[in-house]
Amino acid sequence: MKKYRYLIYYLLTIGGFSLLMYIVVLKGGSVNAQGSTGSMNLNIQSGLNHFREAIRQNISNALPLLLLQIITIIGFARIFGFICKKIGQPAVIGEIIAGIILGPSVLGIIAPHFSAFIFPPGSLNTLQFFSQIGLILFMFIIGMDIDLKLLGNRAPEAFVVSHASIIIPFTFGMALAYFIYSSLAPAGVPFLSFALFTGISMSITAFPVLARILQERNLMKTRVGVLAITCAAIDDISAWCLLAALIAIVKAGSFISSLYTILVSVIYVIMMLKIVSPFLHRLGEIYSRKDGISRPVVAVFIITLLISSYLTEIIGIHAVFGAFVAGVIMPPNVSFRKILIEKIEDLAIILLLPIFFVMSGLRTEIGLINSLYLWKITGIVILTAVAGKFAGSALSLKFVGQNWRNSLIIGTLMNTRGLMQLVVLSIGYDLGVLSPAIYTIMIIMALVTTMMAGPALNLIDRFYPEKKNGGNGNGVHDLFRILISFGNPDNGKLMLNLAGSFIRKGTDKAAITLLHMSPGSDLHKFNQDDYEQESFKPVRDEASRLGMKITAIYKTSQDFERDIIEAANSGNYDLIIAGKAHSLYEGSLLGRLLRIIIRITNPGRIYESIRGTEKLFSKSVFDGPTRRLVRSIKIPTGIFIDNGFIDAVNVIIPVYTSEDIFIFPHAGRLAMNHGSIINVLDFYNQIEYNEEMKNALLDLKEKSPESVEIILSDNIYESISSENDLLLVSLEGWNRYVHDKHVLKMPSALIIKPQQS
Repeated sequence: MKKYRYLIYYLLTIGGFSLLMYIVVLKGGSVNAQGSTGSMNLNIQSGLNHFREAIRQNISNALPLLLLQIITIIGFARIFGFICKKIGQPAVIGEIIAGIILGPSVLGIIAPHFSAFIFPPGSLNTLQFFSQIGLILFMFIIGMDIDLKLLGNRAPEAFVVSHASIIIPFTFGMALAYFIYSSLAPAGVPFLSFALFTGISMSITAFPVLARILQERNLMKTRVGVLAITCAAIDDISAWCLLAALIAIVKAGSFISSLYTILVSVIYVIMMLKIVSPFLHRLGEIYSRKDGISRPVVAVFIITLLISSYLTEIIGIHAVFGAFVAGVIMPPNVSFRKILIEKIEDLAIILLLPIFFVMSGLRTEIGLINSLYLWKITGIVILTAVAGKFAGSALSLKFVGQNWRNSLIIGTLMNTRGLMQLVVLSIGYDLGVLSPAIYTIMIIMALVTTMMAGPALNLIDRFYPEKKNGGNGNGVHDLFRILISFGNPDNGKLMLNLAGSFIRKGTDKAAITLLHMSPGSDLHKFNQDDYEQESFKPVRDEASRLGMKITAIYKTSQDFERDIIEAANSGNYDLIIAGKAHSLYEGSLLGRLLRIIIRITNPGRIYESIRGTEKLFSKSVFDGPTRRLVRSIKIPTGIFIDNGFIDAVNVIIPVYTSEDIFIFPHAGRLAMNHGSIINVLDFYNQIEYNEEMKNALLDLKEKSPESVEIILSDNIYESISSENDLLLVSLEGWNRYVHDKHVLKMPSALIIKPQQS
């Protein structure tokens, strides 16, 4: 009765007031002095024309235009960043290339009208403003990424190397400036200013790119990795202090007047370190827990960043230096920095920083390098940059006692420039010290020196391979090695328990490695140890309870599937167990439509269908990430689906075809090492008529005579009972006979794909 009262009240209220509004409109029409009906068709046509004109005006307004620009910029940056990650290059390379493509070098040539529509000259000032805000936030994060405690561990050795890697290329750059000044320097720019910016452009190192390469190659915790990250940190601090001094000299116009700017800058730095920093550190100690950081507290740190940037801009050494110093003096508490970075990073990296890339691209005109002379200069600039930075770092490391392998690795890493080079070039361009031509040449140099890092490290590994201790050197081992890839620690505990069932009585002849990855960008590697401890604590506790020894691998990643595939294929494992990833395209009509479109247009899938190795419209329960894993991992792969898994006591194995024979050895391990009861579902009497399968089953029975039972069946759903703890099934059998709608009715499952040849 109550719901009818609501309905009656709703109808009376809406209906009654709608009637009143209608009466008001009728009365208003009667007093309209020009209230004639006129021609309805004419009014409709006029209204349509007015609507079209309003749409055109709205599109050209400042806010819609800015939103369209941001959508275009972010889309291109993400696409090209993704492509570069797939080919083994840092994502920043793709984002820089995206900026160049959206600029006059590509889009301005192939679609000049569209380019003028998206990026009209009058809108660039707004984009420039947003790019500078993004740059300030980015430099703040870079400053927080500097771990000052790290500098004390290897300070003498690292200081020698990092400062040598600055002064040598800086000198090379100034010498090069002497020869190109007359032809490439802007009119009216003093030689000193041009030479100083040419030198600093040769000297910079991309700290984020270097850290990402170390992390991807599992070098972060090695001796060479620690030394490289320390050298890069010292290089970063020294280079930005040097850049601040150079800006002061350029803006002041003379060396004497610049001394006043430098003096005020030194006072500013001392004030930040001795007055502001202790106050912030105390604040960080009090509010070090996430639930303790309120908006007013966050506001204090953001205001510190803005005031610091404002002061350095007023002093004359650019706002980015103030942002960098503000980041350095933030409280050293790792959890606090993690929270603060999480609040800022997504806004800076995803939204604002791509605008900076595009602004760099809009300034980059490859068409300006339109003569053989300029291309020769480009080659010389690249050669000078590589020789100065790479050779300066490598030879210095060799001098302080490192071997050739470590020296060459760090020399290669220090030669990467990436986004940090764009920051320096952008400042030089804004100050008018760099002409459009030399700016473009330097952008090309930054791309080349960053892109060459990966291939160069591969060559070093080839000619100076790392010495391995132990092993027989032929890849053969006596241990049964299991790799577990987990995301959620609770799922990691379950998969560890399952893996332990395969080796419980033979732990001395087995090894378990757990791999956990968390999403991360090229930034903030300082808190990796804390992330690792937090992520692995539940599984370490479970391993201790089970009496198992484990090896833990932690990585941050922007491409989980690629990194898991690489870890599995390069680790000499016998089995990998991973959880089923949730597809991005499931759960909605639009998602399923996108999945179909991507299937049809996927070049790899089209190629496989032409080869006949896979049908274009084949049904697979594993779409997206999990499908890529099972297709690309060469070792036996088990996909774990949890439906309340506790223990693998009662295991059921459906046998559909003779190809399912590879599951029997895995079942044998469960029976022998864990005492599992193995129920073999023989569909349509497959085993009776297949001699090979019959022998495999006999072998399984010999290992555990009382644990194996054969069940004849023609329906998997009727044969599985609530007593079954685990379904052990082949990937082919799962795809052919099990469907998503039945998954919740099944026990927990381990779906195994055999080893690829």
